[in-house]
Amino acid sequence: MTTTQSIQLRTPLRFGIIAGVVSVCASAIGLVVLFGERELIAGVITMGQVLIFAPTAALAYIVARDHAEGQRGIALLYGSLTGVISGIPSALLILLASAVNLRQFMPNVSPALIEILSFGLPPVAGSLAFLAAMTAVGLIATSFGLLPSNIKRPIFNGLLWTFTIGLFSENISSRVRFFFGAEFNKLIFTGKALSPFVAALIFFLAAGLTVWQGRRQTTHTEPEGVSTSSKSRLRWMTYAGVVVTLLILPLLLGSYLSEVLNNVGLFILMGLGLNIVVGFAGLLDLGYVAFYAIGAYSMAVMTSQGPLGFGLSFWAALPFCVLIAAFAGLMLGIPVLRMRGDYLAIVTLAFGEIIRILVLSDLLKPVLGGAQGILKIPKPEFFGLVLKRPEQFYFVILAGVLIAWFVSWRLSKARLGRQWLAMQEDEDVAEAMGIRLVVTKLMAFSFGAAFSGLAGALLASKLTSIFPHSFKLEISINVLVLIIIGGLGSLPGVVIGALILVGLPELLREFAEYRLLMYGLLMIVMMLAKPEGFWPSQIMKRELHIDEESEMLSAEAGD
Repeated sequence: MTTTQSIQLRTPLRFGIIAGVVSVCASAIGLVVLFGERELIAGVITMGQVLIFAPTAALAYIVARDHAEGQRGIALLYGSLTGVISGIPSALLILLASAVNLRQFMPNVSPALIEILSFGLPPVAGSLAFLAAMTAVGLIATSFGLLPSNIKRPIFNGLLWTFTIGLFSENISSRVRFFFGAEFNKLIFTGKALSPFVAALIFFLAAGLTVWQGRRQTTHTEPEGVSTSSKSRLRWMTYAGVVVTLLILPLLLGSYLSEVLNNVGLFILMGLGLNIVVGFAGLLDLGYVAFYAIGAYSMAVMTSQGPLGFGLSFWAALPFCVLIAAFAGLMLGIPVLRMRGDYLAIVTLAFGEIIRILVLSDLLKPVLGGAQGILKIPKPEFFGLVLKRPEQFYFVILAGVLIAWFVSWRLSKARLGRQWLAMQEDEDVAEAMGIRLVVTKLMAFSFGAAFSGLAGALLASKLTSIFPHSFKLEISINVLVLIIIGGLGSLPGVVIGALILVGLPELLREFAEYRLLMYGLLMIVMMLAKPEGFWPSQIMKRELHIDEESEMLSAEAGD
C-alpha cells in the first residue's frame, strides 16, 4: 500500500468515528428509545432506527461523492469501512451492557435500548449483527452516491416524501379520518404509521413524478417570442395558487394545526423584523423580545376589559401598539449608535432584561399587573364576528405577515435598504459615501421593533391574557436562530426557518423536550454544510462562496 493510499484511509476512519460517536451518544441520552416508539412504516422502520443509521449513511455518501470520479472501487471500500468503524462504539456498548450494569452510570442504557441495537439477539450475535447492518448501510449509501444524477434524484425524492409523510403520519391521519372516515384511514395508516403498501406507493409516485418532470424539462421548448408571456402567465398562476392555498389552509388543517400555523406566523413576523436589524443592517440585537413584550402589553392595557385596561377595540389599539414599539426601537437606537459587534449585542441584551424586570416590578404593578399579568383581553371582531377559533384568527396573523413581508420586500429594494446593506459591509466606508449612519441605524431599529410589536399585539389578543414569563431571552435567541438557519437577509429564509424551528417541534410534541438539542445539532450541521442558510439571499451566498468562485476563475485563467 502506497503512502498516498494509507493517508487516504484516514477519511473512512475519521468519518466512521464521527458517525459512531453520534449514534452511541444518541443512544446514551435516550433519543433512540424515545424515537423508537414512533414507527414511520408499520413493522418496517422506526424513527429510532433512522436516528441510528442516518449519520453513517450521510458520511458514507460524502465519501462516495469525494471519490466517485475514477475511483468507484475505492469509494465502495471506503464506504464499507466507514460503516464498520461507525458500528464499533454501539457494538461495544451492547457487549458492555451484558457484562456490566451500565445503568448506574448511564440511566438511559436500558434493556429496551440494547434490544433495539442488538435486534433482539444475544449480546455477541447482536453486536455482530449491528456491525453487519452498519457495514451494509455504509455500502448502500456509497453505492447510492455513485449512481448517475438522473437515477439518484428520483430515488432521493421518493425516500424524502415517504419519510416526511411517515414522520407526520399522526397529524395527517387525523385529517384523513375527518374528511374520509375511519375505514379509509385504516387503508392508509396502521396505528400511527404508514402501511408498507402505501409507503411503497408514495415512493414510486414521488420517484415517477421526478422522472417525468426531468424528461419534460429536457424535451419541452418554447417558441421564440412566446417565452416571456408564458413565463409571466406561469408566474401569476403560481401566485394565484399560493393565495388560494393560504386561504383554504385552515379548512384543511383543522384547529390544532391552525394553532401551530398561528404560532409559526408570529415568529415569521418577528423574524422579518429582526432580519431588517441583523440581516440587512448588520446590527446584532439580542434584546429583540423587549419589543415583543411592549407590543403585547400595549395591546393588553388598551383593550383589556379588566381593571387595568381602557376597553378599546382590537382594531383601534393595533396601530398604537405598532407605533409604541417603533418609538421604543428609536429610544433603544439612540444610546447605542456608536456601538458595534459584541458591545451592541450586550447592550441590547440588557435592554431586553430591563423591560422584563420592569414588567415584573412592583413599581409598575398598578399599570401592568406585575407577576399576575393582565387578563380579559378581548379577541378581535370583524363585522360583528368574534374571531375566537384558531382557524379564524389565522387570517388576522396572515394579514399581518403579508403586510410585513411586503414592507420588508419594498425596503430591501429601496434606497434605505441599500444604505443598510452598505452599512453592514463597512460603516466607515458607508459614512464616507454620504450615508447618515445615525438616521440609517435608527430606521433599522424602528422598523424591526414595529414588526415585533405587531407580533406581540397579535399574541396578546390570541391568548386573551399575558404574563411576564412569556417574554424571556429564549425568544430572542429563537428568532435569531431561525433567521440564521433560513438565511440572513432572505425573506423566504425567514419562513423556512420559522417552519423548521417552530412548526416542526410543535408537530412532534412528544419530542419537545429535545427541542434545544435539535436546535444545537441543526446549527452545527448548518454551519458546516450550508453556512448561508436553507434559502440564502444572493448577497450572502456570494460572500460565503467568494473563495470558491476565485478558485474557479483562477483555474479557468490557468487553462
